[in-house]
Amino acid sequence: MSTFQESKIILESELNSMIGTWHFLHQTPDTTIKMQFIIDKKEAIALSVILEPFPFPVEIHTVTVEGNLLLARGMSQFVPGESFEFDLTFENQEFQGRIKLPHQEAFFVKGTKGTGPSLENLLISKLSHYRKQDVKQRDDQEIRQAVEALLNKMSITDKIGQMSQCMSTNLSLGSDIDSDTPEKLIREGSVGSVLSAVNSNRVFELQKIAVEQSPHGIPLLFNFDVIHGFQTVFPVPLAWSCSWDMAAIREASAIAAKEASATGINYNHGPMVDITRDPRWGRVVEGAGEDPYLGSLIAKAQVEGFQGDSLFDPETIIACLKHFVAYGAAEAGRDYNTVDISEGTLRNVYLPPFQAGIEAGAGSVMNSFNTYQGVPVAGNRYILNELLRKELGFDGILISDYGSIDEIVAHGNAKDSKEAAKKALDATMDIEMVTRSYDHLHELIERGLVTVEQLNEAVRRILTFKYKIGIMDDPFRYVRPEKEKEYHFHPKHLGASRKLAQKSIVLLKNNGVLPLADKGQKLAVIGPFGDSKDMLGPWQWSRYSKETVTLREGLQENGFPKTHLLVEAGCTVEEALDGGVERAVAAAEQADIVILALGESSEMSGEAASRMDITLPKVQQELAEAIVRVGKPTVLVLTNGRPLVLDWFEHHVDAIVETWFLGSQAGHAIADVLLGEYNPSGKLTMSFPVHIGQVPVYYNHFKTGRPVTESNKGEKFFSRYIDGSNGPLYPFGYGLSYTTFEISDIQLSQMQMTDSETMVASVTVTNTGTVSGEETVQMYIQDLYGSVVRPVKELKGFEKVKLAAGEAKEICFSITTADLVYWHPNLKYGAESGDFKVYIGSSSLDVKEASFELLQPTQSKTDKVAK
Repeated sequence: MSTFQESKIILESELNSMIGTWHFLHQTPDTTIKMQFIIDKKEAIALSVILEPFPFPVEIHTVTVEGNLLLARGMSQFVPGESFEFDLTFENQEFQGRIKLPHQEAFFVKGTKGTGPSLENLLISKLSHYRKQDVKQRDDQEIRQAVEALLNKMSITDKIGQMSQCMSTNLSLGSDIDSDTPEKLIREGSVGSVLSAVNSNRVFELQKIAVEQSPHGIPLLFNFDVIHGFQTVFPVPLAWSCSWDMAAIREASAIAAKEASATGINYNHGPMVDITRDPRWGRVVEGAGEDPYLGSLIAKAQVEGFQGDSLFDPETIIACLKHFVAYGAAEAGRDYNTVDISEGTLRNVYLPPFQAGIEAGAGSVMNSFNTYQGVPVAGNRYILNELLRKELGFDGILISDYGSIDEIVAHGNAKDSKEAAKKALDATMDIEMVTRSYDHLHELIERGLVTVEQLNEAVRRILTFKYKIGIMDDPFRYVRPEKEKEYHFHPKHLGASRKLAQKSIVLLKNNGVLPLADKGQKLAVIGPFGDSKDMLGPWQWSRYSKETVTLREGLQENGFPKTHLLVEAGCTVEEALDGGVERAVAAAEQADIVILALGESSEMSGEAASRMDITLPKVQQELAEAIVRVGKPTVLVLTNGRPLVLDWFEHHVDAIVETWFLGSQAGHAIADVLLGEYNPSGKLTMSFPVHIGQVPVYYNHFKTGRPVTESNKGEKFFSRYIDGSNGPLYPFGYGLSYTTFEISDIQLSQMQMTDSETMVASVTVTNTGTVSGEETVQMYIQDLYGSVVRPVKELKGFEKVKLAAGEAKEICFSITTADLVYWHPNLKYGAESGDFKVYIGSSSLDVKEASFELLQPTQSKTDKVAK
C-alpha cells in the first residue's frame, strides 16, 4: 500500500470519527449554555449548531477539516454582521477547542460525544421547592383589590418598569455592549416582561431574579411569537387558512399553546389577523388571506385555541391580535411602507378580524408599523384610544411592535423619543417592546406633560393579566420542564400537524396525471425542494427542524420504492449547480413521471421579505423549461409563502400542487396527496395573479364606472389592460379535487325580505366523479347599488361537505340583514334597501346566482362594528 493510500485511509478514519452529535456545557455567572454540534457527511462535511437556552439559529457557511481539526464559520440573522467561530479538535469520544461568539471574547471549551444532559433535566431537580399547591383562581373583584393595593406601593420608576420589556439575552451572552443585560434590568425592576426566552431553564433563571431580587417581587410575563406551532410546526397561517377548517386551526393553536406554555411562555405575539391583498408583501404568509369574513372566523378560532376556556389554565397563553390596523395595506407590498386608505376600507376590509378576535376575548393587541391619516399608529390616539378601546371596548394589554415607538420619530411625527413616548402613552400604549423610549416618562410626569394616572391605567391592565394567568400567586407555574419533555414534538401533535397539512394543500391544475396510483412507475423528483428540510417556513424556531420530513422521505415512507425514485436537485433555490441541469434531465429521461419540486426558501417570506418579482427564481425557471422539454408527464409541487405568478407553468405542466410551507410533517402530507391517500380539498384564500402587473388582484373589488363585461371585453375605453385580462389566474376560493362536483341552481325561500326575516338560499351538491371527496360550498352576496359603492361580491358563508362518489346533498344558507350590513359615512353601520344578488359555488368565480330585494333594512343608530 502506498504512503498516499495510507494517508487517505487515516484522513478518512479521522473524518469518520467526527461524524455524530457532540455537546458541551458552559457556565456563565448568569446562565448555563449548552451547545450541540451535529456533524454529518453527504457530498461534504456539514455542521449544524444548536445553542441553548438562546433562541437564535446559527447558520454555518464554511466548514474546513484538517486532520482531526474542524474549522467552521457561521452567522445568525439575529446578530447581523457578526460571525460565530468554531475551532475544534476531536479525539476519541472527546473534543476541545476555541469558540468565538458575537460581541464576546473567545473562550475555551471541552466536550464529549452524545446529546448530553438536557437543560430540562437539570432544571427538574431545582424546581421542587418552588412549586405551590392548591393555588386558587382569583375572581375579578379580588384581582381589582390586589392590583390597587400593589399600585399604591409602587413608585413611578416601578410602574415604568412594568411597562417596559427586554430580550431574554442581549445577544452577547454576557459581554459588554451598549444595553444592559436582562439580568440587570430585571434585578432593578426596569422590565415587566421578557421576549424570546424559549427554554424553561432560561425562564426559570430570569423569573427567579424577578421574584427574589426585584422591587416588590413582581413576576415577569414571558412573550414569544408563536405563529404556527412551537416545537411541532404546523403549516404557515396562509396555508392553514386554505383548509377553511376552523376546528383544525383551533386545535393547531391549542397545541402550540400547550407546547409553548410548558416552556414558560405565557404571552403570545400572535395571531396576525391582517387582511392581505398584495402578494409582494412578505407577511402574507402569516395571515389568512384577502377576505375579511373568512379572516374573522380564523381570528376567532386562533384566539380560542391559544387562550382556551380560561387563561388561568397553565396550558394556555395570552393571544395578541396584530397588527392593529391596516398593516397589510402597505403600498407596493413593501414592508413598513406607507398606508393610505379610506375609513370605509379600514372598517369594511381591515377591521373585522380584529373585532372578531376582541369579541373572542383576546387579552392583547399589538399596533401596526404604518401610519393612518398621516399619524403613526403607535402614537395614534384615534386608532388606539378612540377606535380600539372606546368603540371596540378592548380593555386588555396594548403592546407596541418592536421599535415602533421610536419609529414615531423616524416617521416624522415626533421631534425625539421623549415626544414619541408621550404620544404613545396618550394613545394608551401599555408596554413598549424592547426599546426604552418609556424611560422618558419620569421626566414627562415631572414636567406635567403626562400624568401618573395614565401610568396607573397601563399598569392596572398589565397587573390584571398577571393575576389572571396566576403568576402573581404562583410565579413558576409555567416552568414545567417535565411537561416540556412530554409535549414537545409529541406523536399526537405531529399527527395533527400532518392532518392540517393535508387539508392545506391546494390542487391548482390536474389533467389526470394525479394521483400517482401506480407505485411501479419510475418517478424523478427534481428541484431544490425534492429532498429539502426547508419546509417549515418563516416564524418558527423549532429545535426539531432537522426532523422535518422531506418530500423524498414522505414518498419512500408512503410505500414508493426507493429503487423507483430518482432524486436530483438540479439547482439550489437561487443558484445554479455545476452539472445540475444535465443530471436532472438525465433523471427525467429515465422516469415515467417527473415531480418538479420548486419554490421559495423560508427566508423569502415573512417580515422584511417583500419581493418585487413574485415569479420563481430564474434558475428554477430555467430548470423547469429544460425538464418540460424532455416530454414526460410533469407535476409542479410548490413550497412557498405567497401567491406566485404561475402562468407559464399553467400552460406547460400537467399538474400543479400548491403546498405552501407545511411544517414538520410536510413530506408525509404531500406524499399523501400525490399518491391519492388523501383527496385534496384546500381552497385558495388569496388570488394568484396572471402577471405581476395586476397586483394587487383580489376578488371583492369594486366595479368601477366602466366595468369590463363579456360583451365589451375587447373594446378599448373600459377599465382593462391592453396586454392582458383583469382576472386572476386562480381566484379566491379556488381549488380542485380528484373527483368532480356539480352545484345546482339556487333556490330561494322568498324573493323579498324585511329586516326581521331570514331568507334561505339552497343548492344541491353532487359528487359526479368516481371517488369520495370534500367540497367547500361558498356563498357570496352583492349589494347592487347604494349610497356608496359596494364590492362585486363578498363571502358571507360556506359549508364543507364530504360526499361519496355519486352522492348528493342539499346545502342551505340563511341570509339575514346582518349579512347585508356595512360601514358608510352617513349610516355608520347599516344595511340599505334595494336589490341584491346571492352567488353560490365552488369558488368566487365559479358560481350560480339568484336575485332578491331587501325591503326594510335596519339602520344602525350606534357605532358598533358589524360582525
